Amino acid sequence: MRGLLLALPLLSWGLAREDYAWIVVLGAAQYGGRPSPALERRLETALALYRQGLAPRIAVAGGSAPGDRWSEGGVGCRYLLARGVPERGLLCETRSQSTYENLLFLRPHLEGRVLLVTDAPHLPRALFLARTLGLRAEGHPIPGRYPWGYRLRELLYRLWLYLGLRPFPKGHVPHREPS
Repeated sequence: MRGLLLALPLLSWGLAREDYAWIVVLGAAQYGGRPSPALERRLETALALYRQGLAPRIAVAGGSAPGDRWSEGGVGCRYLLARGVPERGLLCETRSQSTYENLLFLRPHLEGRVLLVTDAPHLPRALFLARTLGLRAEGHPIPGRYPWGYRLRELLYRLWLYLGLRPFPKGHVPHREPS
């Protein structure tokens, strides 16, 4: 029995494999250079998944509000660096202003399967957008007690998308020829 216990770490290491190329943390607010509670939950979840060996790299997305000194992506990367994720294992996207832009701006850097980390009510819309952009995405929902207003807003966003109405970031609206 004792020998089996000693061999267990070796067996689990042999079974662990990197299933994803990236773990992607979608943006949430930051306040004065510190993650909001929502962003911190996403970062902690991504960190746990990273430490489990699910992916060798983490991408953190999110820009800054007008007048802010810090971006969500930058704050998130600093948070993960301080907890032992090496700089070479991080990608920090700092320009986006929406979930669509998070994914659009990260897309050129993401090859292979990606695991999106976000709140449970937000995940279906995020996956829809990721797949619309051609990403091979799966999701990891963060459970919690989310307000009904948040759930309703996400439901309405999904309905908008399912009706075929697409989001376009500022400056990225397709050009239409005049008729």
